[in-house]
Amino acid sequence: MISQATESAKMPVSNSSVLDSRNLQNDYSTLTAILTPGLRVLDVGCGTGAITSGIAAAVGENGFVVGIDSSAHLVAKGKEDFKNIPNLQLVEVDLFNYYPEEKFDLIVAARVLQWLPNPKEAIIKCKELLKPNGRLSVLDYNHTELEWDPAPPESMQKFYQAFLNWRLDEGMNNQIAEDLPPYFRELGLQEIEVFEANEVYKKGETNFIEKAGIWSIVAHLRGPQMVETGYIPEFERLQAIEEYDKWIQDDAELMTMKLKETRGRIENRP
Repeated sequence: MISQATESAKMPVSNSSVLDSRNLQNDYSTLTAILTPGLRVLDVGCGTGAITSGIAAAVGENGFVVGIDSSAHLVAKGKEDFKNIPNLQLVEVDLFNYYPEEKFDLIVAARVLQWLPNPKEAIIKCKELLKPNGRLSVLDYNHTELEWDPAPPESMQKFYQAFLNWRLDEGMNNQIAEDLPPYFRELGLQEIEVFEANEVYKKGETNFIEKAGIWSIVAHLRGPQMVETGYIPEFERLQAIEEYDKWIQDDAELMTMKLKETRGRIENRP
């Protein structure tokens, strides 16, 4: 199972605008307090490196950041976008096949473990890549508590439930944000801390249409997989996209995605 663990996490080849629009300050702000100059950092599931590049800036010229991702097209784009950042390296590789020569002070994984059927194995692998007293930070969602105001069209509600069912049957944890602290404790991490990082998008904000529209994008990117495996008919997927896009423009007021960072430290072993 480990050899195929990140297969579901791979972003389908498409426009990477969702990943490109993210940045450290807005999309992983809880991490900034521990990004000190000189750190050696690994970003697991870095995508195009939009957040990773911000980490590289925060640790400075005496620090170094490696971003790894199993999606070749995302890594290729990131290498081009951030080719002028000397302390940043992006590598196309699966976490479980990554064996660096030097270990890390800090490992981060943002919105990645939610896609894995074996998150505990991923945490164990990250522990192996940390230096003594190193830290692990995982930022992820509880998809079971997504909030819309008012409720979106029934077609999108139906698609979203199918999305959760598909994820569950693929072995993914829909509420991993809540389960990460017990995972950390079970696997021997210490000094465990949890930070609320909810994504709240309100009508009238400049990015509201884009951010609330994430579920249309999911229906475009992941929906075909769900159709192929029988979780939703194609006409219902298309209906959900059309009606949800109109709802965002006309009726939507608020969307809240429940997100938490869980942080821990490995034992101070030699």
